Amino acid sequence: MAWRETGSTSHGGFAGFLVHTVIRFFQFVLALTVLGLYGQDINGQRKIAGRADGRWVFAEVVGGLSAITALIFAVPFFKTYKAFGWDVLLFFLWVVVFGIFGNLYIKESPGRERSAVWVDLANMLLWFISALFGVYMFFKFRRGRSLHTGRATV
Repeated sequence: MAWRETGSTSHGGFAGFLVHTVIRFFQFVLALTVLGLYGQDINGQRKIAGRADGRWVFAEVVGGLSAITALIFAVPFFKTYKAFGWDVLLFFLWVVVFGIFGNLYIKESPGRERSAVWVDLANMLLWFISALFGVYMFFKFRRGRSLHTGRATV
């Protein structure tokens, strides 16, 4: 019952809480998937060339930021729509990752790399959905009442 009460106190009710939690869960899982897939590439490059290409390191950083953000924003006690800018930033970072690796692998590579590109696309779409929801909720509920008396509209 505590989960239902927690979810229903935020904007969107219990259904909004469930959708929010499911989206954050898949953002976390897909971010870990990207970390594993591109981590294998970085390890292979490091063994061959002694260093990693910056494109894969960038993808790992974006994946790490996404995983941490999904964990933090999945906590139901925070109104994460107030931080919609971070969701928008992560969406644009996933656009860059998808553009880089889509250009490299979609036409040429039929294997694991091509699958990683589609995981990048799924990540991009999930962050787009959460960013849109955050923008919508922010502008819908940004008006409030004053802190002490509750009479004035802020």
